[in-house]
Amino acid sequence: MQNHDHIRNYTPKADCLKDKIILVTGAGDGIGKVATYTYAKLGATVLMLGKTQEKLEVIYDDIESMGLATPAILPMDLEKATFAQMNELANLIQKEFGRLDGVLHNAGILGALTPLEMYDPITFEQVMRVNSTSVFMLTQALFSLLMSSPSGSVVFTSSGVAKVRPFWGAYALSKQMIEGMCTIFTEETKNHTTLRFNCINPGATRTNMRVHAFPGENPQTLKTPEEIMSPYVYLMTDEAVGVKGQVIACQPK
Repeated sequence: MQNHDHIRNYTPKADCLKDKIILVTGAGDGIGKVATYTYAKLGATVLMLGKTQEKLEVIYDDIESMGLATPAILPMDLEKATFAQMNELANLIQKEFGRLDGVLHNAGILGALTPLEMYDPITFEQVMRVNSTSVFMLTQALFSLLMSSPSGSVVFTSSGVAKVRPFWGAYALSKQMIEGMCTIFTEETKNHTTLRFNCINPGATRTNMRVHAFPGENPQTLKTPEEIMSPYVYLMTDEAVGVKGQVIACQPK
């Protein structure tokens, strides 16, 4: 297992993402929202993908008011989006920007915390669709664009429950699939492309999803999304060119 302390403790330079084009899914809330602001402040043009346009518009206006690179709003519901729609999105990005330097797959839903024998199949399908199937589809749709970048970076969101956690059902299974997907993409591309695929496990963080998962927990005891941004930034920089196929825990035990 590699030591990732230098990634967790990374201090970004003010323009370390200058001129980069980065797509963030689930950009309207939580970690995705903070990552969007962080990337923009470090010079990137951020393509904000989310299902609630009103939330994205507020972030858009904020970034514009700061005089940063103009972001783009990409409304999409990953539970319902078809592969054809994702390819249309890729064509739009190609037309407007010509390439894509990074993708942060952040969008996700929790589903139910219940034994698998009692798990509602419809909820199971929804969780797997948003958390893993759509991630595969969108990555495939954007693949050629990422290849157009000198060092395209794809960052998947995993979780500590990917290590087989009873009662976490579809969410745990979806995160196991994400880590497996990252490994397979890495092995299939590492020797003949500059693409890099890595996972981040954010750990216990002050988000709405965490509140639903642990309603009795005091959120003030948890780190904020702002406090765990170093790995999210590092993996998008050119400094991380050699980092491939890693699962990086923001808050190691």
